[in-house]
Order: sequence, then structure tokens, then C-alpha cells
Amino acid sequence: MELFDNLLMGLSTALELNNLMFCLIGVVIGTAIGVLPGIGPIPTVALLLPFTFGLSPASAMIMLAGIFYGAQYGGSTTAILVNVPGETSSVVTCIDGHEMAKQGKAGTALAIAAIASFFAGTIATIVIALLSVPLSMLALKFTAVEYFSLLVLGLIAAVVLAHGSVAKSLAMVLLGLLLGLVGIDVSSGVARMTFGIPALSDGLDFVPIAMGLFGLGEIIANLERPAERRVVSQSIRSLIPSGKDLRAAFPAMVRGTALGSVLGVLPGGGAALPPFSSYALEKKLARDPSRFGKGAIEGVAGPEAANNAGAQTSFIPLLTLGIPANALMALMIGALMMQGIQPGPQIMTEQPKLVWGVIASMWVGNLMLLVINLPLIGLWVSMLKIPYRLLFPAIVLFCCIGTYGIANSLFNVWLMMGCALIGYFFIKIGVEPAPLLLGLVLGPQLEENFRRAMLLADGDFTVFLSRPISAVILGVVAILLLALLSPEILKTRKEALAE
Repeated sequence: MELFDNLLMGLSTALELNNLMFCLIGVVIGTAIGVLPGIGPIPTVALLLPFTFGLSPASAMIMLAGIFYGAQYGGSTTAILVNVPGETSSVVTCIDGHEMAKQGKAGTALAIAAIASFFAGTIATIVIALLSVPLSMLALKFTAVEYFSLLVLGLIAAVVLAHGSVAKSLAMVLLGLLLGLVGIDVSSGVARMTFGIPALSDGLDFVPIAMGLFGLGEIIANLERPAERRVVSQSIRSLIPSGKDLRAAFPAMVRGTALGSVLGVLPGGGAALPPFSSYALEKKLARDPSRFGKGAIEGVAGPEAANNAGAQTSFIPLLTLGIPANALMALMIGALMMQGIQPGPQIMTEQPKLVWGVIASMWVGNLMLLVINLPLIGLWVSMLKIPYRLLFPAIVLFCCIGTYGIANSLFNVWLMMGCALIGYFFIKIGVEPAPLLLGLVLGPQLEENFRRAMLLADGDFTVFLSRPISAVILGVVAILLLALLSPEILKTRKEALAE
């Protein structure tokens, strides 16, 4: 009964006129940036963080969440029609979606992608609602000891699930943790790594670093990439799939939703893991695997469902435990902190309208996406004609205004510019900056909880192993580290990096 009361409270929040407006703004921006290759949800949310400062917490989170799952819809449109994934998560959709378009089935592919995304979004919203209460009840049993162990698990999982070199991912996490320590120590009042610069006394501001690393860094890298895009010339016929197509796609939708819902919760999983895993599963289960790559409808339905389900269930650890599952959720934590809300297990009880409003808005947003996406396909495709050289100056201008506006600090603008160059350097040498952002966000929390745990235990380090929940979490950390160092996994990561 409590679940229905919470959902009704969430719906009443989500259906307020201003929240509906921000939800619509979020999903429209999300679809647009999903369509435009190279401008993903992480740079966009990073760029828009300063502009959420004046909004209510519910409106800000509803809009930012809409951008995230809206981008999953938009990415599939260009993947199918242009064979250019607007999003990393839409790379798999190109394989069979574009083949279907070349065979004159572009309408069917787009409709199946939209229906699969809506189906997965609806189921994922129910999963979030069902898991939120028991997880938050469990989280209330956490002390600083368990919370420290959970944060360590989040950081190690980010290293395990990051792409490429293990050493580079570990280095990024450690660099993020070090950057999180900059500023005056709350306990002792000693300045740490401030180098005599007064602007660093309060620590490094999260927003300019995120905007520089993910926003401007990625956009600078896109300037040197070719912008040649060819849209499938055949006109899009019926957008209503046949019964046969739906029957073929439905089992793949269900499997993709289940797989994406599980993988989305994993810390550090990233956007690409659910759709790639779903495509591999569908190919393995197919009676005739040779159809994949030649326009198999399951190759569109499964990954698109997994993609959207994963995007939404990644909110579960954030809303219940205050742990970001990926870089974008770390940005969401930044948005909450800007609103004066401390993320953590207590958020469910202290801010129920915010949490349940965001959960209910996901279903409302998915319904909006289904309604606005298919009829406006022509508009989304025409956006691909906008030259990147025109978008770039406008984005840089908005970045500078937004960063300066947070604290009226010119230092933040220079910090963002410096991080943009570092972000571009990371892209050039093949380093993923997402673990750095997780380290930066979780570092101060990790230090604070470690200190509290030591005070509770009178400096006894064995407290982390003597408390059952903490011991289980650290056991999982040990298993992940052993798996990480196994020769087979290291070989697989090297091969993936070589590709």
C-alpha cells in the first residue's frame, strides 16, 4: 500500500505544470543531442548544470533525467537512417537498423526502436519503484563503516567495468580522489594542495571540471572528425509495424529490458554495456544467427530495450544509496549538491517528493518521447545539416556564462578551460575520464566516512571486517580485484583496446 501512496505522490509532483514543462524540455533536448553525433548526454548535462541553479530540486532533476533517457531515443534515429550513432549506446542499433532502412523498412525499424524503448522505460520505472523502498530501508541500517565499504566497491567497480587499460582506469580514480582532497580540511583547518591560491580554499568546484572534461573536451575532439552524413534516400513509409514484426520483436524486448535493468545498476557500467550484451544474447539465442547484420528486427528491439532500461535503472543506486552508477549519475549528484541536498540513504525519507517525483516523471517522459519522436523524424534528421563549426562557438559561450554564473568566479572559467585541454588530451591518448569524475565526487564522502568509522571503532581497522554487511561488500571488492588481475580478463581488455 505504501508503494501506491508513494507513486501517487510522485505522479502529483511530476504532473505539476512547471514539472511537466521541464520534463518536456528535458526529453526534447535529450532527443536533439542524441541525434547530433558527438554531443552526448554527459557533455549536455555538464553544460546545463549551472542553469539548474535557480530551479526547484524536483524540476532540475526531472529535466536532467529527461535529457539522459531522451538521448537514448534520439541516438537510434540517426543510427537507423544515417548509420551514424548519435550515442555510444546506439552503436549496436546501426548494425541491423541501418540494414533494415536500406531494405525500405526504415519506418518499421524506427517504430520498433521507439516501442522497445517505451516498453523498457515503463518496466524500468516499475522496477525502480519496487526496489527503492526495500533498498532505502536496508540503507538506513548503514553506518559510516558500511558506507565506506560501499564507496570502495563503487570505485573498484568503475575500474573493472571501464573500457581499456586497467592501469589507466586506476590512475584516473586515484587522480579523482586526490582532486577531491584539495581545499581546507574540515577537521583540522589545514589547507591541502591549495598552493596559496585563495580560490582553492573551498576545494575544486565540480561543475567546471565536469564541463571541461566531458563537455568542451569532447566537443574539441569532434571538430577534427569528418562530418559526412548520408541519409537513406527512400521515403519512410508506414510507421506502424505489422503483427509479424511485433511478434518477432517482443521476446527480444523482454530479454533486453531484463538484461538492461540488471546491468544499469552496476557501478561504472556505462551506456554501452547493456545494448552490446543484449545484441550478443539475441545472436546466441537466434535459430539463424546469420540473419544478424542483415536487418534482423531482434537486433534493433533487444539493444534498444536494454539501452533505455539500463539508462533508467542506473538511478536506483543514486536515489537509494547516494552512489553514482556512472559518470552521468555523478553529475546528478553534483546537481543535488548545488540544490543543497546531500545524496545518501536518508534522501528517500527527507526528500520523498523529489525522489518519487523523478521516478514518476520517467514514465511521463517516456510517453512524451513516444508521442513526439516518430511524427518529428523529419525535423530530427534535418538537424544533421547543422555544421559543427557553428555549434561549437555557441556551446563555448554558454559554457563560459554558465561556469562564471555559479559563483561569479573567473577562476572557474579558467579551470574549465584547463580541464577542456586535459579532457582533449585524455581522448587523444585513449584514457576514459569517467573514473576520474567518480573519484572526484566520491573522494570527500570516502574520507568523511573513513574518519567517522575510525572514531566509532577507536582507530580499530578490523571494524570493516567485523561488521557483516561491510565484510560482504569488501568480499565482493576482493573478488572483483582478483577477477581484474586474471590473465584472461587482462587479455580481453587489451584486445578490446586494440580494436
